Amino acid sequence: MTSASGAAALPTLAALASDGRRIVMLTAYDYPSGRVAEEGGVDVVLVGDSAAMTTLGYATTREITLDELLMLTRAVRRAVQRVPLVGDLPFGSYEQSSESAVATARRFVEEAGCDAVKLEGAGAMAARVRAIVAAGIPVIGHVGLLPQSVTSPDGYRARGRDAEQALAIIEGAKELEAAGCAALVVEAVPSEIGALITERVSLPVIGIGAGAATGGQVLVYHDLIGLGEGHRPRFVRQYATARETLVSAVRRWADDVRTGRFPSDDEGYGMPAEELAEVRERLGER
Repeated sequence: MTSASGAAALPTLAALASDGRRIVMLTAYDYPSGRVAEEGGVDVVLVGDSAAMTTLGYATTREITLDELLMLTRAVRRAVQRVPLVGDLPFGSYEQSSESAVATARRFVEEAGCDAVKLEGAGAMAARVRAIVAAGIPVIGHVGLLPQSVTSPDGYRARGRDAEQALAIIEGAKELEAAGCAALVVEAVPSEIGALITERVSLPVIGIGAGAATGGQVLVYHDLIGLGEGHRPRFVRQYATARETLVSAVRRWADDVRTGRFPSDDEGYGMPAEELAEVRERLGER
Protein backbone atom coordinates (compact mmCIF):
# COMPACT_ATOMS: atom_id res chain seq x y z
CA MET A 1 0.00 0.00 0.00
CA THR A 2 1.44 3.37 -0.95
CA SER A 3 -0.96 5.86 0.60
CA ALA A 4 0.48 9.20 1.70
CA SER A 5 0.49 10.24 5.32
CA GLY A 6 -2.03 12.62 6.89
CA ALA A 7 -5.62 13.30 5.91
CA ALA A 8 -4.87 12.69 2.23
CA ALA A 9 -4.30 9.03 3.10
CA LEU A 10 -8.05 8.57 3.34
CA PRO A 11 -9.32 10.79 0.52
CA THR A 12 -12.98 9.99 1.17
CA LEU A 13 -12.84 11.35 4.71
CA ALA A 14 -10.61 14.26 3.75
CA ALA A 15 -13.02 15.27 0.98
CA LEU A 16 -16.03 15.11 3.27
CA ALA A 17 -14.26 17.20 5.88
CA SER A 18 -13.09 19.83 3.38
CA ASP A 19 -16.65 20.13 2.03
CA GLY A 20 -17.99 20.64 5.55
CA ARG A 21 -20.05 17.45 5.40
CA ARG A 22 -20.39 15.39 8.56
CA ILE A 23 -18.76 11.98 8.41
CA VAL A 24 -20.92 8.96 9.23
CA MET A 25 -19.00 5.98 10.62
CA LEU A 26 -20.61 2.76 11.84
CA THR A 27 -19.11 -0.42 13.24
CA ALA A 28 -19.74 -3.81 11.67
CA TYR A 29 -18.62 -7.26 12.77
CA ASP A 30 -19.73 -9.76 10.12
CA TYR A 31 -21.07 -10.01 6.58
CA PRO A 32 -24.72 -9.13 7.41
CA SER A 33 -23.86 -6.06 9.50
CA GLY A 34 -21.39 -4.93 6.85
CA ARG A 35 -24.08 -5.17 4.18
CA VAL A 36 -26.55 -3.24 6.31
CA ALA A 37 -23.99 -0.52 7.04
CA GLU A 38 -23.06 0.00 3.40
CA GLU A 39 -26.63 -0.19 2.10
CA GLY A 40 -27.62 2.25 4.85
CA GLY A 41 -25.33 4.85 3.29
CA VAL A 42 -22.53 5.28 5.83
CA ASP A 43 -19.26 6.92 4.76
CA VAL A 44 -16.86 4.53 6.48
CA VAL A 45 -17.11 1.18 8.26
CA LEU A 46 -15.06 0.32 11.35
CA VAL A 47 -14.55 -3.26 12.47
CA GLY A 48 -14.22 -2.25 16.10
CA ASP A 49 -12.67 -4.23 18.90
CA SER A 50 -16.09 -3.74 20.50
CA ALA A 51 -16.73 -7.03 18.67
CA ALA A 52 -15.24 -8.56 21.81
CA MET A 53 -18.47 -7.77 23.66
CA THR A 54 -21.09 -7.39 20.92
CA THR A 55 -20.19 -10.52 18.97
CA LEU A 56 -17.98 -12.80 21.05
CA GLY A 57 -19.42 -12.28 24.53
CA TYR A 58 -16.30 -11.07 26.32
CA ALA A 59 -16.56 -8.65 29.25
CA THR A 60 -14.16 -6.03 27.82
CA THR A 61 -12.48 -5.17 24.53
CA ARG A 62 -9.12 -6.32 25.91
CA GLU A 63 -10.01 -9.99 25.52
CA ILE A 64 -10.42 -10.32 21.77
CA THR A 65 -7.42 -11.81 19.96
CA LEU A 66 -5.79 -10.58 16.79
CA ASP A 67 -6.81 -13.70 14.89
CA GLU A 68 -10.41 -13.38 16.05
CA LEU A 69 -10.63 -9.76 14.95
CA LEU A 70 -8.98 -10.49 11.61
CA MET A 71 -11.51 -13.24 10.92
CA LEU A 72 -14.40 -10.85 11.60
CA THR A 73 -12.77 -8.13 9.51
CA ARG A 74 -12.41 -10.43 6.51
CA ALA A 75 -16.14 -11.17 6.71
CA VAL A 76 -16.98 -7.47 6.76
CA ARG A 77 -14.64 -6.80 3.83
CA ARG A 78 -16.59 -9.30 1.73
CA ALA A 79 -19.70 -7.20 2.41
CA VAL A 80 -18.26 -3.70 2.12
CA GLN A 81 -17.17 -2.72 -1.38
CA ARG A 82 -17.94 0.98 -1.84
CA VAL A 83 -16.68 2.74 1.29
CA PRO A 84 -13.42 2.63 3.26
CA LEU A 85 -12.96 -0.16 5.79
CA VAL A 86 -10.99 0.46 8.98
CA GLY A 87 -9.65 -2.29 11.23
CA ASP A 88 -9.21 -1.76 14.97
CA LEU A 89 -5.82 -2.95 16.22
CA PRO A 90 -6.63 -5.10 19.27
CA PHE A 91 -5.13 -4.73 22.72
CA GLY A 92 -1.64 -6.18 22.98
CA SER A 93 -0.97 -6.21 19.24
CA TYR A 94 0.80 -2.84 18.80
CA GLU A 95 1.82 -1.28 22.13
CA GLN A 96 5.08 -3.15 22.70
CA SER A 97 7.05 -1.80 19.76
CA SER A 98 6.75 0.02 16.48
CA GLU A 99 7.78 -3.19 14.72
CA SER A 100 4.87 -5.11 16.24
CA ALA A 101 2.51 -2.24 15.40
CA VAL A 102 3.56 -2.24 11.74
CA ALA A 103 3.34 -6.02 11.53
CA THR A 104 -0.18 -6.01 12.94
CA ALA A 105 -1.30 -3.16 10.71
CA ARG A 106 0.03 -4.99 7.66
CA ARG A 107 -2.00 -8.06 8.54
CA PHE A 108 -5.17 -5.97 8.57
CA VAL A 109 -4.34 -4.55 5.15
CA GLU A 110 -2.96 -7.68 3.48
CA GLU A 111 -5.13 -10.39 5.07
CA ALA A 112 -8.36 -8.50 5.68
CA GLY A 113 -8.31 -5.86 2.95
CA CYS A 114 -8.51 -2.82 5.23
CA ASP A 115 -8.00 0.69 3.89
CA ALA A 116 -6.76 1.97 7.25
CA VAL A 117 -6.27 0.91 10.86
CA LYS A 118 -7.20 2.50 14.17
CA LEU A 119 -5.31 2.46 17.45
CA GLU A 120 -5.88 3.98 20.88
CA GLY A 121 -3.94 6.58 22.80
CA ALA A 122 -1.35 9.28 22.28
CA GLY A 123 1.99 9.83 24.04
CA ALA A 124 4.06 6.74 23.33
CA MET A 125 1.48 5.64 20.76
CA ALA A 126 2.40 8.59 18.54
CA ALA A 127 5.58 6.70 17.66
CA ARG A 128 3.47 3.70 16.64
CA VAL A 129 1.39 5.96 14.41
CA ARG A 130 4.49 7.38 12.74
CA ALA A 131 5.85 3.91 12.06
CA ILE A 132 2.60 2.60 10.57
CA VAL A 133 2.16 5.71 8.41
CA ALA A 134 5.76 5.41 7.24
CA ALA A 135 4.91 1.86 6.13
CA GLY A 136 2.21 3.34 3.87
CA ILE A 137 -0.84 2.48 5.97
CA PRO A 138 -3.29 5.23 7.02
CA VAL A 139 -4.04 5.46 10.74
CA ILE A 140 -7.04 6.77 12.65
CA GLY A 141 -6.19 7.84 16.19
CA HIS A 142 -8.37 7.61 19.29
CA VAL A 143 -8.41 9.86 22.38
CA GLY A 144 -10.71 10.42 25.34
CA LEU A 145 -12.12 7.24 26.80
CA LEU A 146 -9.82 4.44 25.67
CA PRO A 147 -11.81 1.19 25.96
CA GLN A 148 -8.66 -0.95 25.79
CA SER A 149 -7.52 0.62 29.06
CA VAL A 150 -10.74 -0.45 30.80
CA THR A 151 -10.38 -3.69 32.74
CA SER A 152 -13.96 -4.11 33.97
CA PRO A 153 -17.42 -3.12 32.66
CA ASP A 154 -17.84 -0.38 35.28
CA GLY A 155 -14.81 1.47 33.92
CA TYR A 156 -16.59 2.87 30.87
CA ARG A 157 -16.95 6.47 32.10
CA ALA A 158 -16.48 9.85 30.47
CA ARG A 159 -12.98 11.33 30.48
CA GLY A 160 -11.78 14.94 30.53
CA ARG A 161 -14.21 16.33 33.07
CA ASP A 162 -11.44 18.08 35.00
CA ALA A 163 -9.09 20.65 33.49
CA GLU A 164 -5.89 18.62 33.73
CA GLN A 165 -7.35 15.55 32.06
CA ALA A 166 -9.10 17.65 29.41
CA LEU A 167 -5.87 19.46 28.53
CA ALA A 168 -4.03 16.13 28.30
CA ILE A 169 -6.66 14.79 25.87
CA ILE A 170 -6.42 17.92 23.71
CA GLU A 171 -2.62 17.67 23.70
CA GLY A 172 -2.89 14.00 22.77
CA ALA A 173 -5.08 14.87 19.80
CA LYS A 174 -2.47 17.36 18.58
CA GLU A 175 0.29 14.77 19.03
CA LEU A 176 -1.60 12.29 16.90
CA GLU A 177 -2.16 14.89 14.19
CA ALA A 178 1.57 15.67 14.16
CA ALA A 179 2.33 11.94 13.98
CA GLY A 180 0.40 11.70 10.71
CA CYS A 181 -3.07 10.39 11.61
CA ALA A 182 -5.60 10.60 8.81
CA ALA A 183 -8.52 11.14 11.21
CA LEU A 184 -9.30 11.07 14.90
CA VAL A 185 -11.96 9.38 17.02
CA VAL A 186 -12.83 11.24 20.24
CA GLU A 187 -14.82 9.18 22.74
CA ALA A 188 -16.84 10.09 25.83
CA VAL A 189 -15.59 13.56 26.63
CA PRO A 190 -17.56 16.72 27.52
CA SER A 191 -19.09 18.33 24.44
CA GLU A 192 -17.02 21.45 25.04
CA ILE A 193 -13.80 19.41 24.87
CA GLY A 194 -14.95 17.71 21.68
CA ALA A 195 -15.46 21.17 20.20
CA LEU A 196 -12.05 22.43 21.38
CA ILE A 197 -10.30 19.42 19.82
CA THR A 198 -12.16 19.92 16.55
CA GLU A 199 -11.12 23.59 16.49
CA ARG A 200 -7.46 22.82 17.17
CA VAL A 201 -6.68 20.05 14.69
CA SER A 202 -6.98 20.08 10.92
CA LEU A 203 -7.80 16.41 10.43
CA PRO A 204 -11.35 14.97 10.44
CA VAL A 205 -12.64 14.47 14.00
CA ILE A 206 -15.27 11.77 14.52
CA GLY A 207 -17.04 11.82 17.85
CA ILE A 208 -18.73 9.18 19.96
CA GLY A 209 -20.15 10.84 23.02
CA ALA A 210 -18.12 13.98 22.25
CA GLY A 211 -20.91 16.38 21.34
CA ALA A 212 -22.30 17.76 18.10
CA ALA A 213 -19.40 20.03 17.14
CA THR A 214 -17.15 17.25 15.85
CA GLY A 215 -16.84 16.64 12.14
CA GLY A 216 -18.72 13.35 12.26
CA GLN A 217 -20.15 10.64 14.45
CA VAL A 218 -19.56 6.92 15.01
CA LEU A 219 -21.79 4.44 16.82
CA VAL A 220 -21.67 0.77 17.61
CA TYR A 221 -23.97 -1.16 15.25
CA HIS A 222 -25.64 -3.15 18.03
CA ASP A 223 -26.38 0.02 20.02
CA LEU A 224 -27.89 1.84 17.05
CA ILE A 225 -30.29 -0.96 16.09
CA GLY A 226 -31.16 -2.07 19.63
CA LEU A 227 -29.47 -5.46 19.42
CA GLY A 228 -27.35 -5.09 22.54
CA GLU A 229 -27.89 -6.00 26.15
CA GLY A 230 -27.34 -4.25 29.47
CA HIS A 231 -26.45 -0.61 30.07
CA ARG A 232 -26.86 1.79 27.16
CA PRO A 233 -24.41 4.72 27.14
CA ARG A 234 -26.03 8.16 27.31
CA PHE A 235 -24.60 9.08 23.89
CA VAL A 236 -26.46 6.24 22.14
CA ARG A 237 -29.65 7.02 20.26
CA GLN A 238 -31.43 3.76 19.47
CA TYR A 239 -33.07 3.75 16.04
CA ALA A 240 -34.61 0.27 16.16
CA THR A 241 -35.50 -2.48 18.63
CA ALA A 242 -33.94 -5.38 16.79
CA ARG A 243 -33.42 -7.55 19.87
CA GLU A 244 -37.09 -7.38 20.84
CA THR A 245 -38.14 -8.13 17.27
CA LEU A 246 -35.83 -11.12 16.97
CA VAL A 247 -36.72 -12.60 20.37
CA SER A 248 -40.41 -12.25 19.53
CA ALA A 249 -39.90 -14.01 16.19
CA VAL A 250 -38.10 -16.94 17.83
CA ARG A 251 -40.77 -17.24 20.52
CA ARG A 252 -43.56 -17.31 17.94
CA TRP A 253 -41.72 -19.93 15.87
CA ALA A 254 -41.05 -22.08 18.94
CA ASP A 255 -44.74 -21.92 19.88
CA ASP A 256 -45.75 -22.91 16.35
CA VAL A 257 -43.42 -25.91 16.48
CA ARG A 258 -44.75 -27.05 19.85
CA THR A 259 -48.39 -26.71 18.79
CA GLY A 260 -47.89 -28.35 15.39
CA ARG A 261 -48.59 -25.19 13.37
CA PHE A 262 -45.11 -25.32 11.86
CA PRO A 263 -44.36 -26.60 9.33
CA SER A 264 -47.52 -26.51 7.23
CA ASP A 265 -48.05 -28.73 4.20
CA ASP A 266 -47.03 -25.79 2.00
CA GLU A 267 -43.70 -25.56 3.82
CA GLY A 268 -42.69 -29.11 2.94
CA TYR A 269 -41.62 -30.91 -0.24
CA GLY A 270 -43.79 -33.41 -2.10
CA MET A 271 -43.07 -36.17 -4.61
CA PRO A 272 -45.07 -37.77 -7.43
CA ALA A 273 -47.54 -40.39 -6.20
CA GLU A 274 -46.09 -43.10 -8.45
CA GLU A 275 -42.58 -42.49 -7.07
CA LEU A 276 -43.84 -42.70 -3.51
CA ALA A 277 -45.71 -45.90 -4.39
CA GLU A 278 -42.51 -47.42 -5.74
CA VAL A 279 -40.64 -46.46 -2.56
CA ARG A 280 -43.32 -48.10 -0.44
CA GLU A 281 -43.32 -51.22 -2.63
CA ARG A 282 -39.56 -51.61 -2.35
CA LEU A 283 -39.85 -51.20 1.39
CA GLY A 284 -42.29 -54.07 1.41
CA GLU A 285 -45.30 -51.95 2.20
CA ARG A 286 -48.71 -52.62 0.68
